[in-house]
Amino acid sequence: MGFIDSAVFVVFIAAVIGVGLWKSKSAHSEEGSAADYFLAGRGLTWWLIGISLIAANISAEQFVGMSGQAASYLGLAIASYEWMAAVTLVVVGFAFLPYFLKTGIYTIPGFLEQRYNHVARSIMAVFMMIILVTVSLAGVIYAGALPMNELLGQFGFKMGMTQCCWLMGILAAAYVAAGGLKACAWADLIQGTALIIGGVVLTVISFRALGVAPAQELVGGAGVAATLPDAACGVSRFFALNGDKLHMFLPKTDKILPWTALLVGLWIPNFYYWGLNQYITQRTLGSSSLAEGQKGIVFAAALKLLIPFIIVFPGLIAFNLFSTDMAERGASDPAITIANVKVIARYQAVKKDAAVFEVVEFDKGWAQKNAALAEELTAYNASERAAAGAAGKKVSTANLTGYKYDSALGLLIVKLIKPGNGLLGFVLAALLGAIVSSLAAVLNAASTIFSIDIYHAYINKKASQKQLVLIGRFCVGVFVVIGCVLAPMLANPNLGGIFTYIQEFQGYISPGVLAVFVFGLLNRTASGWVGVVGLLLNPVLYGVLNLAGKWTGVEIDFLNAMAVCLVVNLLVMFVLGHFMRLPQPVVFQTSTHLNLESSKGAKWGGIAVVVATAILYVIFR
Repeated sequence: MGFIDSAVFVVFIAAVIGVGLWKSKSAHSEEGSAADYFLAGRGLTWWLIGISLIAANISAEQFVGMSGQAASYLGLAIASYEWMAAVTLVVVGFAFLPYFLKTGIYTIPGFLEQRYNHVARSIMAVFMMIILVTVSLAGVIYAGALPMNELLGQFGFKMGMTQCCWLMGILAAAYVAAGGLKACAWADLIQGTALIIGGVVLTVISFRALGVAPAQELVGGAGVAATLPDAACGVSRFFALNGDKLHMFLPKTDKILPWTALLVGLWIPNFYYWGLNQYITQRTLGSSSLAEGQKGIVFAAALKLLIPFIIVFPGLIAFNLFSTDMAERGASDPAITIANVKVIARYQAVKKDAAVFEVVEFDKGWAQKNAALAEELTAYNASERAAAGAAGKKVSTANLTGYKYDSALGLLIVKLIKPGNGLLGFVLAALLGAIVSSLAAVLNAASTIFSIDIYHAYINKKASQKQLVLIGRFCVGVFVVIGCVLAPMLANPNLGGIFTYIQEFQGYISPGVLAVFVFGLLNRTASGWVGVVGLLLNPVLYGVLNLAGKWTGVEIDFLNAMAVCLVVNLLVMFVLGHFMRLPQPVVFQTSTHLNLESSKGAKWGGIAVVVATAILYVIFR
């Protein structure tokens, strides 16, 4: 990779760990309290909160997964995860945060004890521990190891997947265990700034490459060559090539992001993630005041509007420039091969079954290597649609993939950034920093929940501040080992890919948690056991929906399944709350020294973010 690039890479990582530890001295001093370690002494300012929220959020799942899905047929529609998050953050800042700071809680499960009872708090703590360690932590480690292993290997650092998992886990655990949330926040300041700068640089380079590439080598979003002049502006070429992908709304039959999910389904993971997920909300719980917290949240919301332009747009350009490379990597990818074999076997089994109406879609990458079968499938699909229409039945869809879309980011870095001047080292360090930031956030959150909601609440109620901090550090070590052991197992193609793995398992708790919180804020007279029922009902209902889809063959996408769970949970809680009532409404007592005056500037900034989001949806409708 060259001396300069290697030096930049190493210095960047050393600076992140060094600054994090230097700025968190009080958290690992003899006088340090649990609040110092777990909540940065409740002294975080708005700019630290905003950057830290973005750094904790943006990881390989976005840079690799989101750019890859943009390269596929989803295109700009995948940006809904970012732009709807901006609106969600604004709501969280003014509807949730005032209650959280007023009650002085350390963890989100702790709020349930204030509203419901200790049983609700314990159930949510256990649920979140399981999800954080086995899903979020293992998922981020694996998703991060994939591109880092490939990219480092491309430039001379030979390292296996397992070793790459342990390297990233140890880097994150090093400063989290020593410095807690303050170490995370200050390290995030460097890493968050670097990932935004790195994303902007890669986007600029990608547009330049698109402008000078030979027109006959470019492929449009539909997988066909576009008619373009040999010399053109990269931006104009981008819009000419990707016009079919620059839309936010997909058909309601889409299995990943139907437009119907934008009405309810997509809001559920957004509100859970940004308002009730410990590893994100811990930054806002560490605010020095309500106004600082709100300003930090609105700052993060504004940054979320920019993220698709530095992640989604480069993913689209990667397909325009390197679709051939994606097809080659897809042909040699075991997971893609296995998935395609299953689809073809299913087709061979049901194509003569008159009771089954199923079409098999395929992309150009697959068709180029399977021309005869592609022609057969085209005719079969037409007859199936006609037969389904005559019978008044719905048609289910299976997909064959010829491209490895998740290679989009790696191809841009390998093909477009030349080694030798330090830029390659910086971009790789920014990517690694983004991954490590997310790992650190998860480790800090999981250790906080165990220390406060489980150890202090049930194991040792008389634990000193120093003991709680020691338990937190011990948990960081244990959890990172568990995550690093589990992460390589996620390569199993039967899990359906890392994005599917994370989203599907989050659905077991997120609709129920959101329903319980919303109901608890709106209805102060329902018994605490109503919240317990809401938490326990959701995983059962979500599991039944998944099983029903597999048994009947009419599967419901996970976002719409979440919407069903949320509505049913709220209805059940509303009915129970009518009969199971408290003698007096719950009053949230003030238990903090923080200034709880809301920020007028943040309010106007939040309104501007919401308006800007609406404008973006109108432009790319």
